[in-house]
Amino acid sequence: MLESKRASRIFTPMKSSVDKGVIIWLFSGCLMVAIMVIVGGLTRLTHSGLSMVQWSLFMETIPPLTIGDWMETFQLYQQTPEFKLKNYDFTLNEFKSIFWWEYIHRMIGRFIGVVFLIPFLYFIIQKRLSKVLVQKLLIACILGAIQAGMGWYMVKSGLINDPNVSHYRLAVHLTIAFVLYAYLLWVLLGEVYPQISSNTTTSLFGIQILILFTVLQIIYGAFVSGLKAGLVYNTFPKMGTEWIAESVLYAFQTEGIISFFENLASVQLIHRYLGFIVLGLVVYIFVVSRYKKHNKGQHKSLYFMVAIVFIQVLLGIFTLLYAVPIELGAIHQFGALMLFTSQILYYFYSSKHIEQRENLNEEVSPSTL
Repeated sequence: MLESKRASRIFTPMKSSVDKGVIIWLFSGCLMVAIMVIVGGLTRLTHSGLSMVQWSLFMETIPPLTIGDWMETFQLYQQTPEFKLKNYDFTLNEFKSIFWWEYIHRMIGRFIGVVFLIPFLYFIIQKRLSKVLVQKLLIACILGAIQAGMGWYMVKSGLINDPNVSHYRLAVHLTIAFVLYAYLLWVLLGEVYPQISSNTTTSLFGIQILILFTVLQIIYGAFVSGLKAGLVYNTFPKMGTEWIAESVLYAFQTEGIISFFENLASVQLIHRYLGFIVLGLVVYIFVVSRYKKHNKGQHKSLYFMVAIVFIQVLLGIFTLLYAVPIELGAIHQFGALMLFTSQILYYFYSSKHIEQRENLNEEVSPSTL
């Protein structure tokens, strides 16, 4: 009985007021995961992911500093399949250019772990986290660990025989990152609005279908990146001279359903049309929602979603037409993250009685006391 009372004191529920320190911490977590996604995209686009051949939690924090350190690191890279099969003519300076991207990518991952775990323990000791919030954040820790493990597995697989890392692994790695980001954002919003209840009168089917297709589009975006499918049929709206390239039909006849996941032209075709499905769903939700009453959060997130989906479609088109330049590719991935953000925001504001929280604040405001 005494132990249960002590445990309840450790996980004391938050007061009705918002804990700004916890909010800032959760927001910084979302921001760092978002930065990690963008830097990960740049690491992929610059083909830098296999440049660091060792994986040590603490030893890699200090990069090569002297010419001797650089030569030793470069010699390790020269033993990899990627160097022997692809980059056999690399100079030391060329190696440095790809090394730094992977180094920054890994250091951000470590920084996220430190910035998340240390305040997490501090807030628990200070009794500023409820038991429910602690449980939610433990799930975030598990997702982060899975994400880190998947990153290690991807790198490890590319250092054995074949430097071409499976696009399936890339898709899993990217999808987990998006899921972790969305989960942290949802937890953050729940702490910003701790008093609100679920809205059982609003249909969420439309936004749920939109999020589902967006996740599918993100997966196929990873397929396009992993297979380098963006380097074929760099024309729009047709694929060359046809709406559906003949190679897509031929691949389906010879390979079957698997061609939808492994054939370059087929993967690009699906990615193209999934983009238009997402665009159509956003426009549909916008048109239908004009006849419904919205809270401020719904209104702002909806217009943000409409704006970003058109920008994202244009970015995708230009990225294709210019054969995936690094800058456009990175911006396109950032656009996907922003589109996903707008959908999570709209989903949250649509599923909650936000007005209830606003009325509560008015009731306890100093002017009413």
